[in-house]
Amino acid sequence: MKFIKSVLCSISALLLLNAFPAASVQAARSWHQIGYMGDLNNNAALEAADSEILVSHLLGRQPLTDENSYYIENSFIGIHGADGKQYGDYFVTADMDESGRIDAVDLTLQKRSLLNNDPKIVWRWYEDQAPHQTDPPEGFIAPPVAPVTKYLPSQGNAKLLILYVDFPDCRYRFEPTAAQIENAAFGESNPENANYPFDSARGFYERASKGAMQLSGRAFRYTAKYPVSSYPDVAGRQKLLAETCQALDAQYDFSEFDGDQDGYIDATLLSVPTEAGNENWWPCAGAYGHDDFRIDGKMFGHFITGNAQIESSTSCYNFNSKLVHEMGHCMGLPDYYLYVGENEDNQGMHGKAGFELMEDNSTDLSCVSKLQLGWYSPEQILTYSPEDGEKTFTLYNAQTNSGNTVIIPYSSGIRNYHGEYMMLEYVTQTGNNSQPEWWVQTGSGVRVFHADTTLHDNGWGIVYKYCNGSEFTENYMGRRMIRIIDDRDTDNFYHPGQVIDGSISGFHWYDAQNRETVETGLEITVGRISDDSCTVTIRPKG
Repeated sequence: MKFIKSVLCSISALLLLNAFPAASVQAARSWHQIGYMGDLNNNAALEAADSEILVSHLLGRQPLTDENSYYIENSFIGIHGADGKQYGDYFVTADMDESGRIDAVDLTLQKRSLLNNDPKIVWRWYEDQAPHQTDPPEGFIAPPVAPVTKYLPSQGNAKLLILYVDFPDCRYRFEPTAAQIENAAFGESNPENANYPFDSARGFYERASKGAMQLSGRAFRYTAKYPVSSYPDVAGRQKLLAETCQALDAQYDFSEFDGDQDGYIDATLLSVPTEAGNENWWPCAGAYGHDDFRIDGKMFGHFITGNAQIESSTSCYNFNSKLVHEMGHCMGLPDYYLYVGENEDNQGMHGKAGFELMEDNSTDLSCVSKLQLGWYSPEQILTYSPEDGEKTFTLYNAQTNSGNTVIIPYSSGIRNYHGEYMMLEYVTQTGNNSQPEWWVQTGSGVRVFHADTTLHDNGWGIVYKYCNGSEFTENYMGRRMIRIIDDRDTDNFYHPGQVIDGSISGFHWYDAQNRETVETGLEITVGRISDDSCTVTIRPKG
């Protein structure tokens, strides 16, 4: 089934190839681009003159000063200049690898960024007039996904408008009422429901987010004016969305679907019958792309289209599993499966540990996704550095509100959780992992991801630089946003007594050619597993 979706992913891509206009302005807190790493003359560009400044510093001719820094209040990393001075709330943009020191490695990275014309963006979360992200709920981190161009908030109130539409010549086999559709999408979490864990989209995300996201919305029924063939391709989808909303506008106030008050309807589902076919109606999500179309003063951001229908009054598994995957895109996450030909392997991750909602449409989100969406408290993000020596961590069941993670950054710090790191979590076959589709193999234990969540401005918006389909993945042979270590069709979970080290494929950092060859120098031993938790001990090897 996945190869069909990969062939049709161009539909979603076409939806995204539009400018993203600014929404109506109101006070908020938001991630904002404030500059580039390596820009030492603060002219918002990386150029040869910046390399000359860094060379002068390294040779002792002209040490860097505060003028070569960006100011970040309460920055969590402190940088020392050549004079040994602690810059405190500043960070020096010359520290390309964020190691806390400025050396020849930084010069090499600066020149590489200059040569590739790909400077690393510097972000800051601060108060201004930006509308895109409100303060995180109490107890949760600010979502690192915030700078990514998207419209559905991953925290707080999130609204979904459901338009359940059919055609004069293509009707639903089962025609649910608006109340039945709303119960399927927004019903209370219910482990006893036969569709669990896709008992409802609201229930799934309430469990996955530990309550950080509260999904609600309404559903409306409509029959289109014209036959299904009158709505082909992307333009047909846009035409049908506009027609449906205009027909219903006199009866309803659509402004209620802007949960974060950014001027955009958070997300819209345009659902059609399964018989409408896969060519134009395979489930996908993208940007609406027309800022001149408004309903009740609101513009459309992301909208989901698809033919995953509700099958009966008791059967909504397929409807909700497709819906929550596409909502992941609306919150800024990419697909994790690979966009390749139908005769090739297009799984992004293999084995019993290689399952993920953004790959399989069938299970919980991984720790990498949950981190980016802001679904951890600060206390649940445990960090290991080689300077810690030997250190033991307790990991709690990722399918509970206590679920936590251990991060091992490549450098001494990863600003705003954008960069390269390993992530560990303890996964069980409970909660959102309890009833996967037949083609998805799952298991329990400790799993390790190798992630690079660097951001990139592609001219249309901010995206994850190494997301699948990106030009920077080198046809998936180079860096990727997310990989599973020991990426094979095997039990690649780790169990008590097992050791993870450089002998494990994928447990390596990326080298200058973007291949996983650099030794971590670390050894991880899985300890006891009991009472919904397990321990892992990390130490420098040798």
